Amino acid sequence: MEENFDASVLEAPIINVIPPGPKSLKLLKDQEEYETSAVNYPKYFKIAIDKAQGSTITDVDGNVYIDLVTGISVVNLGHNNPFIRRRVQEQLEKVWHTLEIPTEIRVNFSKKLLSTLGFKAKLLFTTTGADAVEAAVKIARYVTGKRTIIAFEGSYHGITAGTLGLTGANRFKEFNPFFDDRVVKFPYPYPYRCPFKDCLNEILRLLDYAMSNPGYLGGDVAGILVEPIQGEGGYVVPPKGFLKGLKELAEKYSVPLIVDEVQTGVGRTGKMWAYQWENIEPDIVVISKAIGEGIPVSMVGYREEFNKLPTGFHLGTYRGNPLGLAAGLASLEFIEKYNILPRVERLGKKILEELSEVENSHVGDIRGLGFMIGIELVRNGNEPWSEGTKIVIEEALKRGLLVYKAGRWDNVIRLMPPLTIPEPLLNKAVEILKRILNSI
Repeated sequence: MEENFDASVLEAPIINVIPPGPKSLKLLKDQEEYETSAVNYPKYFKIAIDKAQGSTITDVDGNVYIDLVTGISVVNLGHNNPFIRRRVQEQLEKVWHTLEIPTEIRVNFSKKLLSTLGFKAKLLFTTTGADAVEAAVKIARYVTGKRTIIAFEGSYHGITAGTLGLTGANRFKEFNPFFDDRVVKFPYPYPYRCPFKDCLNEILRLLDYAMSNPGYLGGDVAGILVEPIQGEGGYVVPPKGFLKGLKELAEKYSVPLIVDEVQTGVGRTGKMWAYQWENIEPDIVVISKAIGEGIPVSMVGYREEFNKLPTGFHLGTYRGNPLGLAAGLASLEFIEKYNILPRVERLGKKILEELSEVENSHVGDIRGLGFMIGIELVRNGNEPWSEGTKIVIEEALKRGLLVYKAGRWDNVIRLMPPLTIPEPLLNKAVEILKRILNSI
């Protein structure tokens, strides 16, 4: 792999001082003085970062951690990847901000990205994942002339005023009562907690009934918005056939199927796009996070026949940032050059096999696809155990491992390794995690 850039940190994890060390505590205190009380991640990761390389992060006290968080599935190809860094530096020498005026990087990126989608599409550049979701919903409503969006319980599509109504987690709504309310949510097929005997087909039948019934949604559906695997909802992998069933319903009622690939895309599941596991062609795809490898950039790919949007349909000064597009083009080429996807599929299965050896009644379910693994913690049978995730995150940090939580009840540990993580380092991380899970 490119200069074997992860090899120098194979000795990780290294804990010189039990975190948080004194230097980290000082910077955490300074941050608290200058920034809002609304910051989230320092409450779980009580460290201050000095540098990051490949699959590791080093704090200011000299501790080296194996990173299974990757900025919430953003730095998919490893921190400071030299292949990507070089391309961004080359672009930096040319131009790092433009409007919609064409540049070589903009055209080359667009051509490459569109070639991966599997259907004939056009791109609309946006700035963040939430912005891209808003644009996708606007496109669906514009081309159909309808308003209601079908979304799913447990989903996460952003918490802006335009996306909050689409997101399934009600706890975010208490902060902002003004949101898009032309949304109807249906159950997401959650195999571990599904109340139906036939989870997949009963939900699809429920959708079919609602979309066909004039007294319910019939005639007013503008689109179906779905995550191929729920991210913040707990890394919930639906039964095979769910996306295919949604696509059939979308075609039956002539509405767009909008697939949110913000967290699942760019190789995270072992396919470039998670919808490709079911061989479907969505009508609209939402793309962000890993496509910029840490540089904020996002976009919407939509079916070519929808290309009747008026000038200025969705504006934004920073859309299509050249540095982000350079990182994006380099990422797509890197994945192809080093044949990353089969590796992710193979090692993802290995992680699931290793974790299946955990023997603890608090581990209710282990699921995933590729490098998108969820471990659901429970107590008293299958009651969600949110305190358990705090214990695991804190204990992992002390042992030099970064993991994070998800889930409707914050009771799922999610693993998001870099797609490039060396196998020996991944083996170490899994062994540490197994010891923690067996001991809680």
